[in-house]
Amino acid sequence: MTRELYTPRPLQAEIEAGLARFSVLVCHRRFGKTVLSVNRLIRAARETRRPDWRGAYIAPLYKQAKTVVWDELKRYCGLGLDGCTVKFHETELRADFDNGARIRLFGAENPDSLRGMYLDGAVFDEVAQMPHRVWTEVIRPALADRMGWAMFIGTPRGKNALYRLWRDAQRDPDWFAAMYRASQTRIIEAGELAAAAREMSPEEYEQEFECSFTAAIRGAYFGALVGEAEKTGRIIAVPCDPALPVHTAWDLGMSDSTAIWFFQARPGNTFAVIDYVEASGEGLDHYARVLDERRYAYGTHIAPHDIRVRELGTGKSRLEIARSLGIRFDIAPNIPVQDGINAVRAMLPLCWFDAVRCAPGLEALRHYRRAFNERMNDFSSRPVHDWTSHAVDAFRYLAVGFRQPGGGPRPPRAVNEYDPFGRTHERS
Repeated sequence: MTRELYTPRPLQAEIEAGLARFSVLVCHRRFGKTVLSVNRLIRAARETRRPDWRGAYIAPLYKQAKTVVWDELKRYCGLGLDGCTVKFHETELRADFDNGARIRLFGAENPDSLRGMYLDGAVFDEVAQMPHRVWTEVIRPALADRMGWAMFIGTPRGKNALYRLWRDAQRDPDWFAAMYRASQTRIIEAGELAAAAREMSPEEYEQEFECSFTAAIRGAYFGALVGEAEKTGRIIAVPCDPALPVHTAWDLGMSDSTAIWFFQARPGNTFAVIDYVEASGEGLDHYARVLDERRYAYGTHIAPHDIRVRELGTGKSRLEIARSLGIRFDIAPNIPVQDGINAVRAMLPLCWFDAVRCAPGLEALRHYRRAFNERMNDFSSRPVHDWTSHAVDAFRYLAVGFRQPGGGPRPPRAVNEYDPFGRTHERS
């Protein structure tokens, strides 16, 4: 591979002069943000006086890190500048510098796999495609005792983790925040931008080139419905009604995440979704404690059909293990994913969500989307499996598996909209 010397463009140099310990860069496509951030890691690794300096480059998926970043890392850090040589480990996507520093690439699809390490510097690439907790629960603590730095780069995909970090960085004088739109930078020629604007939808162009956080998410199943819930005031503070049971709907994972929605069936054939929990790498005993700690009066617990599968290690199914812990599950019907998605679409207009406790789950519902096939220029019939999947799968089981007390089917639509504070609104 050809080795290259990094020479920053004027705007890249401007960014480097302004970087703080924590920095958020919202940049249009082809700005050069990946090259900028890779070279910040390389420079820090070369210049450190720590014999055990550690840097991480985190992409939404491990496969993305390998495809997009690995060649860039080898291209720029293999020059042997200042007598420093680098050894590359292909199987671990790791670069070892002869001064003891290391840079390693990771994927954020399994956040808890990143736990347990320390870091001196971290780059988050395409933050809009990651759950926010990768930063707050995993990487931020890993930087604490080393006073490490973090850099967040990406292009918007709605109001998600990148938007939250961007908004917070603008309010915090100790953070650096910058946005670079294609119409301002002139990195891409005007004629090429005009051609792109003709070939893309207005929402796509605004998102990819003008860094719009409000443009629609391409291929989103529920984005408009979640937006409607927000606009009509159904995402607010929703207290638990102590007179009603709290039901739960689960997506059960072992090596990946388990997600649980907590909800109540309320008057007017509506639903108050009062809480949400997601974690990974934990056994059912952990979630039994989670239920106990919340002290809700529980009704129905809904699980996916594969909870009956027996585990090789114990010979027991998770259904049996749950019963031994005092959790008795109803099993959601095993229906096609698309039918489950349609059930969620029918149910979302009936739901009120607690804005704080359900925020991570709502973020997933908003961003759950179909894959786009560039070759066929069309959307796939299947959803993308990423960080949004666990929350949405759990909500699918809620939509297809819950039955009102008495055994009757869940009503397909509401006559009235129920307000948790006692007001009732007639549908128009």
